Amino acid sequence: MVRRFEDILERVQEYNPNADVDLLRKAYVFSAREHRDQKRRSGEPYLVHPLEVSYILAEIKLDTASIVAGLLHDVVEDTLTTIETVRETFGDDVAHIVAGVTKISKLKFASSEQAEAENLRKMILAMVDDIRVILVKLADRLHNMRTLEHMPADKQNRIAIETKEIYAPIAHRLGIGRLKSELDDLAFRYGEPEIFEQVTHGLSARRKINDQFIHDIRGRLEDELAGSGIEAEITGRVKAIHSIYRKMKEQKIPIDEVYDYVAFRIQTRTVKDCYGALGIVHSVWRPVPGRIKDYIAMPKPNMYQSLHTSVMTDKGHPFEVQIRTHDMHRVAEEGIAAHWQYKERDGVSSDEADKMTWLRQILEWQQDLKDPRDFLELVKIDLFPEEVYCFTPKGKVLSFRAGATPLDFAYAIHTEVGQQCVGAKVNGKIVPLKYTLANGDIVEIMTQTGRQPSRDWLNIAQTGRARSKIRAWLNANERAGSISLGRELTEKAFRKYKVSSRQFTQDDPPIQEMLRKLGLNSLDDYYAAVAYGKVSPETMVTAVVPDDSLEVKPESVVGRVVRKALGRAERGVKVSGMDDMLIALSKCCNPVRGENIIGYISRGKGVAVHSVQCPNVKQLLYEAERRIDVEWTVDKDGSTLFDVKLILDVEDRQGLLAKIVSVVSLEKANIRNIEANTYETADAKIVMVVSVADRKQMERVIKSIRRIKGVREVERAWR
Repeated sequence: MVRRFEDILERVQEYNPNADVDLLRKAYVFSAREHRDQKRRSGEPYLVHPLEVSYILAEIKLDTASIVAGLLHDVVEDTLTTIETVRETFGDDVAHIVAGVTKISKLKFASSEQAEAENLRKMILAMVDDIRVILVKLADRLHNMRTLEHMPADKQNRIAIETKEIYAPIAHRLGIGRLKSELDDLAFRYGEPEIFEQVTHGLSARRKINDQFIHDIRGRLEDELAGSGIEAEITGRVKAIHSIYRKMKEQKIPIDEVYDYVAFRIQTRTVKDCYGALGIVHSVWRPVPGRIKDYIAMPKPNMYQSLHTSVMTDKGHPFEVQIRTHDMHRVAEEGIAAHWQYKERDGVSSDEADKMTWLRQILEWQQDLKDPRDFLELVKIDLFPEEVYCFTPKGKVLSFRAGATPLDFAYAIHTEVGQQCVGAKVNGKIVPLKYTLANGDIVEIMTQTGRQPSRDWLNIAQTGRARSKIRAWLNANERAGSISLGRELTEKAFRKYKVSSRQFTQDDPPIQEMLRKLGLNSLDDYYAAVAYGKVSPETMVTAVVPDDSLEVKPESVVGRVVRKALGRAERGVKVSGMDDMLIALSKCCNPVRGENIIGYISRGKGVAVHSVQCPNVKQLLYEAERRIDVEWTVDKDGSTLFDVKLILDVEDRQGLLAKIVSVVSLEKANIRNIEANTYETADAKIVMVVSVADRKQMERVIKSIRRIKGVREVERAWR
C-alpha cells in the first residue's frame, strides 16, 4: 500500500497527542514541492520514499523533529535546497538531523572485509552527536532495502553487503530488534538470492505443519498460564529466515535438519511473572540442557532483557520460548527509541551503575527530565570519543586515537610513506602535517623521494606506531653520524703520532681489552661514545700506542670541538662521577642552581644541561641512552649567578614599575634587563631578566613580586 501523510499523522498522534501537527504538515508540503519532478527507479513519485521513512520512524515512536527530518532527509542531497534553508524554515534541531543524515549518505564504502566493516560501524556512530541521525538513516536504509528489486543486480549485491555488515549491526547495537531482523532478512535475500530461495522454499513446504504446531502450543501455553493466574500475551512465529540460515551455517546442517525454528514469545506484567512462566513451561515440556539464558538478571550490552529457553515436545520437536515483560519487549523491538515514554526507577546503587551498559547510562543521564518526550531530543551519543576514523582516497578506513595527524595516517599506510611524507591533502585541500584529523576525513599523503624524518615530527605524531618509527629512524641516523664523527675524531688523535687507527681491528687484543674495560661491545659503540663525549678519542691511542710515544699528551680533539662550539665549560655543574666532561647550561631554560636538572649528550658538543621542567626535555630525551645524570657543584664563594627571565601580568598603574624594582633590590637580586608594554585595556606586561644565586632566591623574588598590589601573575619564561 502507498503510505499517505494522514497515516503518519495518525500514527504519531497515537503516542504523542501534543505533536506539532502544523510543523509536520509544513514539512510534508515542503518535501512534496522539492521532490515534485523526481521519480524513483520503480517509477513511483520520489515523495513515496520520505513518506515511508517517516512512517517507519513513527512506528518506533520518535519525536516530532525526527519525523520532520524523515520527510526532509533527502532534500539537501537530491534537490537544490540548502541546509541553511532547512534551518531557517524548520529550526536548528531538524537541520542538525538532516545535515547528519546527509553526511553519512555521502560516505563511500569500498571494502567489505569484516575488520573494515567494524571500523565503518564505529565511524558512523562516532560521526554523529545525536542518536536521531542514526535512527533516521536506519529507516532510510530499511525502505531502500524493501524496494531493492528495482536496482541492477550488481548494486543489489553491493547494497546488501553494506546493509549486512554496517547497518544491521548498528541496529543491533542500538537494540532495535524490529529493524535489525528485517534488515538482515533483506540483506540475505539480495546478497545471497539462491540460498535465500532454497531456505524460503524449505520453510514453505512445512508451512501447514508449522501453522498447526504453533496453534497447538500457543493454546496449551494460554491454558497453563491462565490456570496459574499469570496474565500474559502469547505469540508464536517461525524465526526470521536469516536467523535460520545462520543456524544452518553454524551447525553445518541442511534445512531439513533444522527443528527449533519455531519460537514463542510470552509477555507478562511483572518480572516475577516472567520467572513464574518459565517454571510452568519447564513443568510442561522437557528443557534442553544448556539452552536456558537469563538476560533479565544479566542484560545484553544493548539493554535487551528476556528469559530464553528451548524445550522438547513428547514427539521430539524442539521449540524456543522467550519470556519478558511488556516494557522489556518494547526495548527489544525499539531499543533506545523505546525510552521515548520510559521512566527509570528512582535510585540506582553504585554497584548497579558500574554494571550498566552505555545505553542504559545514557538513559540515567536523562532521569531528571520532567517530560519524557524530551528524552530523544536531548540525548547525545559519543560511543568512541577516543577514536577517529578516516578514509584513504581508495575508500579504505583507518582508525586512530583522537588527536591524530596526517603524519600518523602516513605511517599507518606504510613506514616508507611516513618517512618520505612532505604534506597531505584532507578532503581535497592541502593541510599542514600537524592538522588534527576528524571523523570521515579523506586523507591523501604527498611524498617525495629522499625526504627524511626530522626530530620535530616527534611533536606532531600522536600514535605509538608513528612515534616508534620516527624514533627508530632518528636513532639509526644519529648513530650512523655518531660513528662517522667518532671515527674521524679518533683518526685525528692517532695522526699526532703518525699512526693510523685503521690498522687496528676489533679482533686485536688491546682493542678487545679496551672495549671490555669501557663496557662496550664493538668499535662502532666506541666511536659513537667518542662522538657523544662519553669517551675521549685518546683512550684508543693509549690502548694501542707504546707508552714511550705518549710523553706529551695532546689536548682532547673532542675537547677542542666542544670548546669551539660552546666556549668554556660551565662552572657549577658536573656529570655525576666524572670531572672531565664539557658541560653547558641550555639557553632554552637557563637552569638555576638548586633546581632539578638533567643532562643530554649532544654529538660532538658535550653535555647540555636542562631544567627537568623545560618543555624541550621530553622531545630531546627520546633516546634514553643519551640521558646522563648531572649535579650541581658546591659554590663556596657564591659568585656564580644565573639569569632568570620573568613575565609579569600587571595593571597599568603609576609607580608600579618602581615598586617592582625596589622589591627585587630588597631580595638582593640584580635586574639585568627590563621591558614594559601597556595596552588600551589598562593592562600591562613586564618582561625582566633577573640574576639570582640559586632557586631559593628566585622563588623569594617571585613571591615578593606577587605580593605587590596590581600584580596579577608572575611566571618564569621558558625560551
